Amino acid sequence: MPLNGGDVVAKVLQQQGVSFVFTLCGGHISPILVGCNQIGLRVVDVRSEASAVFAAEATARITGIPGVAIVTAGPGVTNTITAVKNAQLAQVPVVLIGGASATVLKGRGALQDIDQLTLLKPIVKMAQSIRRNCDIVPVLADAFTVARSGVPGPVFIECPIDLLYDEALVRNWYQAGVQQGQPLRIKQKITQLYLKYHVDQMFACDLDTMDSEPHDADVPAMAPVSTAKADRLLDRAQTPVMLIGSQAMLHPDQTALLAKAVTRLGIPVYLAGMARGLMGPDHPLQMRHRRRDALKKADLVILAGMPCDFRLDYGRVINPHAALLAVNRSKKDLTLNRKPTLAVHWDPFLFLCALAQQDHAKDHQKWHPWIDSLRAADRAREQEMAGLTAQTADGVDPLVFFKKLDAQLGPSSILVADGGDFVATAAYTLRPRGPLQWLDPGVFGTLGVGGGFALGAKLTRPQAEVWLLYGDGSAGYTLQEFDTFVRHGLPVIAVVGNDAGWTQIARDQVAVLKNDVATVLRHTDYHLVAQGYGGHGLQIESEDQIDDVLSQARKCAAEGQPVLINLKLAPTDFRKGSISV
Repeated sequence: MPLNGGDVVAKVLQQQGVSFVFTLCGGHISPILVGCNQIGLRVVDVRSEASAVFAAEATARITGIPGVAIVTAGPGVTNTITAVKNAQLAQVPVVLIGGASATVLKGRGALQDIDQLTLLKPIVKMAQSIRRNCDIVPVLADAFTVARSGVPGPVFIECPIDLLYDEALVRNWYQAGVQQGQPLRIKQKITQLYLKYHVDQMFACDLDTMDSEPHDADVPAMAPVSTAKADRLLDRAQTPVMLIGSQAMLHPDQTALLAKAVTRLGIPVYLAGMARGLMGPDHPLQMRHRRRDALKKADLVILAGMPCDFRLDYGRVINPHAALLAVNRSKKDLTLNRKPTLAVHWDPFLFLCALAQQDHAKDHQKWHPWIDSLRAADRAREQEMAGLTAQTADGVDPLVFFKKLDAQLGPSSILVADGGDFVATAAYTLRPRGPLQWLDPGVFGTLGVGGGFALGAKLTRPQAEVWLLYGDGSAGYTLQEFDTFVRHGLPVIAVVGNDAGWTQIARDQVAVLKNDVATVLRHTDYHLVAQGYGGHGLQIESEDQIDDVLSQARKCAAEGQPVLINLKLAPTDFRKGSISV
């Protein structure tokens, strides 16, 4: 049986190292999904197109191979916009394949026919429509290379429906309405000649001979003097601090080398975004609290894969007299909001490894008092937070819950963060056990990543316990993916921090504007919702239930059943005054 265009798309994906494709079915993309299924690529169908892209993003973060989402034309594509933008800002390589109306019907009012390329171009690195079968392989192969090169990000490839089916069938479509033996009018003859020419051009290549191999991604070339200049800055520093951001994690299979390089450099380090967990839970150089104070006192700040954006108060939080060393794949991010003393346009992972390999031995003794002072500040903050917790008859203090959850996390546990106030508290308290075991949306602050991220994480690391931490507001976006977890046998453990409100927003809105409009929810029985989708539901209403319910949840997951814990939260002022905009 000859290959069709959908088969060729599937073949390219397999040759590019893809193991999973995420989708919500549609008539425009059926041949691709069937082609993937027939060659053994796992097709994971979700309940919203956004979740398909979020799942693809999660697999890309963990494996380094661009994640793939395949969605139908029109609303299928438009439903991905937020998720695609999240991947762009998080700098994650994702290949979005969208269906489209037949090539001869573009712009003629066909079902779900819109100008998808113009819509996607502002938020992707590449947006291209395939017009001939000859172009399927080279365009898709180029898409994977572009997604991974430079500053990684999403790409969009549009596949018109008539290029995906068998050539003979398509020719029959375009002959429809022509009765054999009946004479044709001049206009009909012209139309048929045009359609024959058009189809001849569409199917100009022999699909069976097409092949695709992955190409290396392009990375900014190193300036040879960069590490030497950086080394001189280190020699002069008395109070250095390093911040490692998500972009340093673009080599997932070499995170141990990065951790080793950071250890060898001997600089106290704070981890942000996807870098959380890089050093394990208790590395002596890793600091978790009082970052702002440390940056104000530092005389050298190294930003490895992180810009001076809102997270660093646009650079204002850094000591104005400190030397600033920035390394980033993005030229724009290198100098965003503050000009560095040394700007290194290079891959942060490669730079830190090269810097750690400088020939002469470094004397870290002079930094010990500084490191000891940062550790003391860390311990003081931990003790302060412990003093803030209190037993209450009306729900559970989130600090108490996360302390108990942290004690039960295994070495391979993955934490997926999807929420505002509740998840921000988790970020203060939970300690990811290893690299790429904390997944949050990144700088876009997107709610609704949870279902897709958890799905991608569990598929990629099936032996890991995946904990999906929901705020009760964000849970509303993807609770329906419990249906996906059940159908695909993926025992994710979800926890909904249920305080009946959009608390991250309410903290400022009520305090400043004295009005809680649009911030109030209900203490909904989210555990029953999960049960309705075929999962297992548990509830925690008091502190003495925590350990037992967590154990039950882990047991359910070990037996293959996804589970949701509905955690009733007590009111807390832990994050009072936090900025939510």
